[in-house]
Amino acid sequence: MTALGLLYDLLGAMFLAFAVCEALHGAWRSAAFWGAFAVSMLAGSWLSDLLNGAIVILLAALALIGLRPKQAPTADLPTREASAATLGNRLFMPALVIPLVSVAGTLLFSKVPNITLLSLAAGAAAGLGWAMLLVRAGPGTAVDEGRRLVDAVGWAAVLPQALAALGGVFAAAGVGKVVADVATQYIPMSAPFMAVAVYCLGMALFTFTMGNAFAAFPVMTAGIGLPIIVGKFGGDPVVMSAIGMLSGFCGTLCTPMAANFNIVPVQVLDLKDRHAVIKVQAPTAFLLLAANVLLMTLLVFR
Repeated sequence: MTALGLLYDLLGAMFLAFAVCEALHGAWRSAAFWGAFAVSMLAGSWLSDLLNGAIVILLAALALIGLRPKQAPTADLPTREASAATLGNRLFMPALVIPLVSVAGTLLFSKVPNITLLSLAAGAAAGLGWAMLLVRAGPGTAVDEGRRLVDAVGWAAVLPQALAALGGVFAAAGVGKVVADVATQYIPMSAPFMAVAVYCLGMALFTFTMGNAFAAFPVMTAGIGLPIIVGKFGGDPVVMSAIGMLSGFCGTLCTPMAANFNIVPVQVLDLKDRHAVIKVQAPTAFLLLAANVLLMTLLVFR
């Protein structure tokens, strides 16, 4: 088993635990949804394409009719407030462990395959362990609180993976070539700056439409990034990819399609305006996109 395969198994085990908890509380739709997703994580590589497709259809059907989870057990508000007052800023330490371990692992073991994902998983595990020690909670509490979180997020929790897979399908279907043909037909690509601007803006627009930069990346990179920025003008593919993804995230900040980022917080915080998060993020997104175009123009051709 590869290290990446182990991560999928750990994720599958986590969602399977959520499914079992949902079933024990009589939330059969949620149990079926998270159970099917767990099967995809645990055994997807062993199942046939037909069975994997059936799981995807089942997930979509359950999301369409609604999951209807039951409320997960948790501490009451006075207890949580008292605990927060006692712990103070130490509450933020488990969350800070995740990026610290992720960055440290990526830099120290850069030659290890998939080290970024592995470091992120290690950071999440370390953060969870620290949080359990900090609040003196056991694994059962961690599962209950995790289930409470995925119940709040709902089916949108699997949206990033689904959209990333959709991007791969689009790339295999040749959508990138179509995008390149349309772009070069109507937009002059005689200058490097124009190619960079089209690529960055395209990443943001595709992400806005599809809800996920991972879905937009293979399409725009195959259509504009590799053949024009790298092939025609000799740009650095690493710089192009890094800033291109960041440009895509600018679209994520502005789209309701990124439901797990922009719609779920509205529901969790019980805001009256369902686009409140997007309205706050949009100015930052536009400024960051302009900065990305400038940065890529200055750095990608060095």
